[in-house]
Amino acid sequence: MTIEVYWGSGSPYAWRVLLALEHKGLPYTAHLLQFSKQEHKSPQMLQMNPRGRVPVLKDGDYICFESLAILYYLDLKYPEPAIFGANPEEAGTIMRVICEYQAYIEPHLRTITRAVFAGTADLRSEEITQAMHAVASEARTIEGRLSKSDWVVGERFSAVDMVIFPGIQLLKRALERPAARELASRFMPVEVNYPALGRWLERIATLPGYARTYPPHWREG
Repeated sequence: MTIEVYWGSGSPYAWRVLLALEHKGLPYTAHLLQFSKQEHKSPQMLQMNPRGRVPVLKDGDYICFESLAILYYLDLKYPEPAIFGANPEEAGTIMRVICEYQAYIEPHLRTITRAVFAGTADLRSEEITQAMHAVASEARTIEGRLSKSDWVVGERFSAVDMVIFPGIQLLKRALERPAARELASRFMPVEVNYPALGRWLERIATLPGYARTYPPHWREG
């Protein structure tokens, strides 16, 4: 039975799941929902995920939501190629770095991207400045990892790459907005300020199936 995934264009959380499905070579049917039409809040979606959020994965009779839970489920159900490490030590490191990203980077990324895309916040405010400093500091940590390896943890594309990559891409897209030019100077261009990180972004973009995961409305824009 084909896996079904319900997602939204530009959602970094949904993007993680698409990257995992493509990497594992799993056949799936993608249901692209329109946020502007509130399709993720439809009765059908709320029946699968009462929180009305994407991604949602349906595999036969089993329904899973929350992106990290979906990645974990996929790795246990379809273990090859593994995305949570080849051994307990690597798995522990992958989960630790994911936890670090969620605790120390992701909240600041959300603060910045929401402010830019909403167009109503003062991008020179103390809150945004501090968020950008925090992101830049944590990006240096990731840069250090990627200067020693092609991937964030270990020698293979893994769940931690899938978790971090969409967030960095969303940040880049926000900082490319003209209104964010001054803010962007602290991070962009990535390939100059963080060359190993820049090479990593390019490396992921060349993976098989990547084009099918790319947000459609970004391509149109």
